Amino acid sequence: MVVIRLARSGAKKRPFFNMVVADSRNRRDGRFIERIGYYNPVASANERGLVINAERLAYWQENGAQLSQTAARLVKQSAVQKAA
Repeated sequence: MVVIRLARSGAKKRPFFNMVVADSRNRRDGRFIERIGYYNPVASANERGLVINAERLAYWQENGAQLSQTAARLVKQSAVQKAA
């Protein structure tokens, strides 16, 4: 199954997550198909903390990719930010 989830990178105590499309059998930080955005939980006020390519997200969901729980929460959060 293809899943849209977060892959952790960044230094110790400075997390940075890439939102990736990957085969569910691969490791969390392992091989992925495509990077469709990122999430930086420790972004300063003038930096963008969440960026998602909505076109690619829609494409993968149409083709059967499932969102992880955290990715689904961030997609919803991104939609609220764009509406405001």
